[in-house]
Amino acid sequence: MKAYKLKDNIYWVGAIDWNLRNFHGYITPRGSTYNAYLLIDEKVTLIDNVKYYLFDEMLARISDIIDPHKIDIIVQNHIEMDHSSGLPQLMKIIPEAKIYTNASAIKGLKLHYHQDWNFQEIKSGDSINIGKNDLTFLTTPMVHWPDNQVTYCPQEKLLFSNDAFGQHIASNERVESDFPLDIVLEEAKKYYANIVLPYSKQVQKVMEAVSSLEINMIAPSHGLIWTEHLPEILNAYNLWSNNITDNQKALVIYDTMWKSTEIIAYAIAQAFENKGIKAKLQNLQLTHISDIMTEVMDAKYICVGSPTINSSILPTVAAFMSYLQCLAPKDRIGLAFGSYGWSGQSVPMLHKMLGDDSGCGFKMLEPVKVQFIPDEEILNQIRENLERQLDNM
Repeated sequence: MKAYKLKDNIYWVGAIDWNLRNFHGYITPRGSTYNAYLLIDEKVTLIDNVKYYLFDEMLARISDIIDPHKIDIIVQNHIEMDHSSGLPQLMKIIPEAKIYTNASAIKGLKLHYHQDWNFQEIKSGDSINIGKNDLTFLTTPMVHWPDNQVTYCPQEKLLFSNDAFGQHIASNERVESDFPLDIVLEEAKKYYANIVLPYSKQVQKVMEAVSSLEINMIAPSHGLIWTEHLPEILNAYNLWSNNITDNQKALVIYDTMWKSTEIIAYAIAQAFENKGIKAKLQNLQLTHISDIMTEVMDAKYICVGSPTINSSILPTVAAFMSYLQCLAPKDRIGLAFGSYGWSGQSVPMLHKMLGDDSGCGFKMLEPVKVQFIPDEEILNQIRENLERQLDNM
């Protein structure tokens, strides 16, 4: 296992999780990396570490550069276990090493691992000198945990950005310029949609702070390191954190029992297309909710449909609605639709989930509720009514 040189005396020494397929409840078909960074200076410093079952891989990469016993300092930017669960094994090797992190992280690490290591508490704006280089810490609470922080090396203009700007990609390439940029940006978008989205206001504060720094490299905790395409990822984060949506994009998300709700979904999509709005159909039996959330990131219209089953909505739709509400996209326009046989509660339930402040809080279009199988006359009415509402918006 070889380290990867990023700059003079700065190396990537992380681990590649080729087999990861589910992370935080969303699918990761490209796997991921857990990025750790080694700085060779008067004080040998390790920034972050890896998931416990890949610890030996990280240790081998460190050993490619230096005897791991010579590590003096560990900077722990985040305590979640994909970043910290290798720490107990590491501290057995270097028990006297100082761990620089914030008060929230110290508390969390003690609760996680029940160890009283050599913690050095930092506050936002604090700096330490490790020789030729300084490290400055910026706490970034709730991006996306209370303990999050980033670390900046001004001499190298290098930001160790923790979970910000990350992606779930396992590859032999380490920097984004060696990988198809469209895939990196798509995976960064998916990462933001499924992890960071609820904390967009906090991201805006981080973006404001980062804008004051000179940066020529961003080294996140997952995925590829940003070297040549910093403007693209910084612009994307500005768009995502400021909730910039595409007024010409609609999602029609549904599950169906006897195809009636699906027939309605296609009629709704056609109405959007008739008004020049791109509509994407997303069948919850076939499309994972994490992929749908990636599409939600820039869609203005969110339409959700379910038939009524036992006075409620289908379980797939309920799961999606729970996921949507916890990720909390803002300022969308919603539409509830569905079919029923004898009771019809699904559409009012969805309308409330999408529209109420206790739910998503979307501005709502008129719901579409059809008993049994819609004929062509009913489908024409659905299309015409929706087109009329869109004309009046």
